[in-house]
Amino acid sequence: MFRLDGKIAIVTGASGGIGRAATMAYAESGADVAVLDKNAESLEALSEEVREKTGRIAFPVQCDVSDELSVKNAIEMSVDRFGKVDILFNNAGIAIRGSVETIPLEDWEKVMAVNLRGIFLLSKYVVPYMRKARYGKIINNSSVDAIRAGNVESIARHAYNASKSGVQGLTTSMASLYAKDNITVNAIAPGLFETGITSLFFSSEECLNMYKQKNPSGRYGDINEIKGPIIFLSSDASSYVTGQFICVDGGYTSM
Repeated sequence: MFRLDGKIAIVTGASGGIGRAATMAYAESGADVAVLDKNAESLEALSEEVREKTGRIAFPVQCDVSDELSVKNAIEMSVDRFGKVDILFNNAGIAIRGSVETIPLEDWEKVMAVNLRGIFLLSKYVVPYMRKARYGKIINNSSVDAIRAGNVESIARHAYNASKSGVQGLTTSMASLYAKDNITVNAIAPGLFETGITSLFFSSEECLNMYKQKNPSGRYGDINEIKGPIIFLSSDASSYVTGQFICVDGGYTSM
């Protein structure tokens, strides 16, 4: 039920921490992957690693998820290469520090463009293929920050929080509409994992200790622990699961 043999996945933000983990998880489970990212050089290295470790194909496509033409071209290239798309993992995201008082409008718009518009655009150009095939798995990467927020002003990320809450709303809306087409749409909400976006937290012992104290597990996540939930939502094991927001956080949001 958890195997993905014969499936084709698309991963955005593929060269980042969670994107890379998802790419490897898909390949390890038998899928071939179109890996999308703005950083073309990092994609080449990832593609080679996938081939060497799993024997699967990782097809590199440079893509700016906030730009409609770039997304349209990336999806067309991916479908031309593989003939279909079964799974879409909308992972690309950025975070810029600042409260509503301090973040410049330009930075607010930049966060929204990548984190929310990016999911809209990828879905806009992938869903028609899935509807035609009457099969699809869409997983959107949100965050526990969609439902939990801190009160430490120096690490406030209000644009990020708002964008990830928007992901949650878009996920449930899409899930409701496309369930009849045998397309499931779910979101994962990672807690603290060591990635580029969380470098601010990992540079502060105070922030790390604060997170550990508030987390029932007493620790942050290992990047490999994100693989299981992604594969579950991407496989036939979750055929009757849609519109869900699954926190992968060691119990952080349970407190």
